[in-house]
Amino acid sequence: MADRHVDFLLIGGGVASATAAKTLREEGATGSITIVSREIDPPYHRPPATKGYLQGAESKDDALVHPTDWYAENDVELLSRVSVMGLDTDAHTATLSNKQTLSYGKALIATGAMVRRLGGVDGAQLDGIHYVRALGNSDAIRRDVEDVDRVVCIGGSYIGCEVAASLTTLGKRVAIVLQEAEPLSGGFGLRAGVFFRDVLERHGVEIFGSDEIEAFLGDGDADDARVRAVTTRNGRELAAGAVVCGVGATPDVMLARKAGLALGEAGGVLCDARLKTSADDVYAAGDMCEYDSVVHGHALRIEHEDVAMTQGATAARNMLGQDVPYDTVPYFFSDLADWTSLEYVGPARSWNEELVVGSIPDGRFTIYYVDSGVVRGALTVGGHDDLERARQLIRSGERVSAGDLGAESYPA
Repeated sequence: MADRHVDFLLIGGGVASATAAKTLREEGATGSITIVSREIDPPYHRPPATKGYLQGAESKDDALVHPTDWYAENDVELLSRVSVMGLDTDAHTATLSNKQTLSYGKALIATGAMVRRLGGVDGAQLDGIHYVRALGNSDAIRRDVEDVDRVVCIGGSYIGCEVAASLTTLGKRVAIVLQEAEPLSGGFGLRAGVFFRDVLERHGVEIFGSDEIEAFLGDGDADDARVRAVTTRNGRELAAGAVVCGVGATPDVMLARKAGLALGEAGGVLCDARLKTSADDVYAAGDMCEYDSVVHGHALRIEHEDVAMTQGATAARNMLGQDVPYDTVPYFFSDLADWTSLEYVGPARSWNEELVVGSIPDGRFTIYYVDSGVVRGALTVGGHDDLERARQLIRSGERVSAGDLGAESYPA
């Protein structure tokens, strides 16, 4: 027997659940809503953890999705520091870590992702090695580097580059070690990667591309030994008073797997175009949602906050029976301190041509990623605004040429 019933059970304390709760109320839901969150804090935006919050320019309240009093004012129960330990989709019940059992009408599973750790690397247990997922991680990094001169970031994607820029603004000397030849080139190609390298290097960040971590070296053999350097596969030894690792994340599907939900090829919870899982009355959203994209024509799993928010809203509408597909073209945003900013729509899995509008050397440009004449993604930098046109082209699938866009064509 369940201890009590909730009409809408939202599992996970991130932006997907917070947005779903808001959408449910805005769309007229009058039933009970409960968010179960293992986080200490109310749902908050995660990008500040590597940017404004890490720099000390934003407060924790600035990062909140909703003000703390929003939940009571909108009759949304927020259970903090509580996890869902088991989900019985046949009985429509959830067992919580506080020993309560809830029955539910509809459920959203939005458990997010877990950072990938370098546990197999020698010295990975040393003090001074950090990962970033939560604001608490940012607090720990900022405290730890206070008396540190040099920091090494592992990974050349969003996390590594954003942290490097933020710590540089705090007066630290930063180096990035990355497997790719150029920073951010994994998603945006070498042409854009060379531009981002130039931005980072002009502000003092050292870039060591086409390399990877070999080992962390400590300052002694004691249990409390601290990292003092990293070695790389290419034979480098880089001094490091602290290290920040940004080497990706894995979808948190432990609860979903235990509940018997179908999983997809990308490791996420498999959903249809309406974000419904393989279980009745259970939906998914966010980093662990692998959905049937009506825009791209294949399954996608995307780790980005804007996607989690828009998926949370779509899932909420479908929990109310509105039967709407998730047809948003995914959007991404990043900035490197106040040095440059980027926006991206896509994602492009592969492309054979890059169409460039604007000026890459001037730092204001758009790159269209084109596969056999069809736009699959687009990157804009420095406020060069072609995103809406790119969205339309991605949706339509119409063929374009360099002349159609007033662009210069380059082979990928």
